[in-house]
Amino acid sequence: MRRFLSACLISAALLGGSCVLTGCVMVAPRPVHVWVPGYWGPGHVWVGGHWRYR
Repeated sequence: MRRFLSACLISAALLGGSCVLTGCVMVAPRPVHVWVPGYWGPGHVWVGGHWRYR
């Protein structure tokens, strides 16, 4: 029984150590819909608001 607990403790320590050493995992962000408000363009032309991906 003592040998089994020792093996479990060592395997848990190795697993925990490998998790600590892996660092953070970066995940690519999803494209987000954002509202672009209307604005005055060149030549005094009003450009209406629209949705775009960011």
